[in-house]
Amino acid sequence: MTVPRHHAHSDRDLCDEAVGLYTDALAKGRIARSAVSTAPCLIDTALLLPDPLDSRLLRPVPPSAALAHLLHPIAQGLLDQVRISDRLAQALVPLTFLDHGTPHLAITVLKGRSTVQASINESAQEVTEEILTLQPGSTRPQEDLRQALSGTLPTVERGVQVRHIYQHSARYSPALKAYVSQLPRSLLQVRTMEQAIEVLMIFDRKVAYVPAEPDRSVALEIRHPALVAFLAEMYETLWALATPFTQQLPTTVPGAPVTAVQQSIARLLMEGNQDEAVAHKLGISVRTCRAHISKLMQTLDATSRTQLGALLVRSGIAEPVPPRTAEEPVTPDVAG
Repeated sequence: MTVPRHHAHSDRDLCDEAVGLYTDALAKGRIARSAVSTAPCLIDTALLLPDPLDSRLLRPVPPSAALAHLLHPIAQGLLDQVRISDRLAQALVPLTFLDHGTPHLAITVLKGRSTVQASINESAQEVTEEILTLQPGSTRPQEDLRQALSGTLPTVERGVQVRHIYQHSARYSPALKAYVSQLPRSLLQVRTMEQAIEVLMIFDRKVAYVPAEPDRSVALEIRHPALVAFLAEMYETLWALATPFTQQLPTTVPGAPVTAVQQSIARLLMEGNQDEAVAHKLGISVRTCRAHISKLMQTLDATSRTQLGALLVRSGIAEPVPPRTAEEPVTPDVAG
């Protein structure tokens, strides 16, 4: 038995031996399968196909068809890169008129978690008035919170005001409760909301940080006054809509057979969101989200997800919770 030699090239390349065998196959119209055992790249690149009339033979694919086959993934990759470049250009080119070439107006791309964290730490050391942060999600690893505490404590000792917005699901994190308890309430304010956008950090309304990649390994450091002011105004809008950490969360309407979380899930499902999207928006795991959906189905006696949608419409469960009135008493939340 002949063992094919290893070819030190990619699966899209052809060695000289393969080119010679392919040329011979084109000239003769076929080639013995055994003749190409030492050049497996001919089979891998689909330049030779089995002869339907004789299993011992291989027939060559026309060069034009072979070239189109081999170039297709390369062309597709180039097209994807062009599309990415076009999206970036559409997002950033309109902002170029704001850049007058001075360093403090720059939007700097920070690559790598260590680089991002180093820049944030530097801004935290220079801050003198306030820090605003928006932190979506529910899980807060203890190590991350210890690092946040070590960076926040020196700022509050200097009298810096700190405000955090988390998602409602973060209220049940013991690590977050411990973090909040170690900072003075006179300088730290925490609120939560049902849904939140990506991470946002603003220092003294002079510099802001936003992620540039889904895994947050790349971030943008924004120092243009107009853009930072816009992000700060957006933060204030979200802050006004959020619930203080020391207050109970709004409950469902009186008599509703589901919890507030299940009501939020029902509303997002009716908007056409898949389980993964619902979990992401509420800052909970997909497993927890599906457990709540299962309870919704049991409550409404739904036998399928399709029937669940129809029953949610009829029941009115997904209707928004009415806002708390000024006359309603405010009871401290156990999470605080």
